[in-house]
Amino acid sequence: MEKKDEMVLKRIGSIRSPLTSREECPKQASEGGHEGMIIIEPHLRDGLEGLEAGREILIFTWLHLADREILKVHPRGDAGRPLRGVFATRSPSRPNPIGLHRVTILEMSERGMRVAPLDVIDGTPVVDIKPVLEISREG
Repeated sequence: MEKKDEMVLKRIGSIRSPLTSREECPKQASEGGHEGMIIIEPHLRDGLEGLEAGREILIFTWLHLADREILKVHPRGDAGRPLRGVFATRSPSRPNPIGLHRVTILEMSERGMRVAPLDVIDGTPVVDIKPVLEISREG
């Protein structure tokens, strides 16, 4: 039974990436992100129906190597910049290390999808996928 302040996330898949350490990861995907595969758990693959190559999606990951006790960081790891609260930064170190990645689907496969640009290390758990919605501004 869950406690009142407890939430349970379940892995829906994993990232397969050429990046193998935090030091190799670009600060943002737009700064040197790579192609990667999102491998979806077999019993959840029906949930990919409707996604196709060329579509932009948001990938939510669990940054499993992050330090969950840090509340202030130097933005972009630059000690010359003043400390800021983690909620004012994109630092992976935070109480709930949820990563958000906007990528384009390059190819669908039986096991998942090939996407780019990706800025996370191999083996990172995926907790959700959502399509990017274009906002229409009429009138």
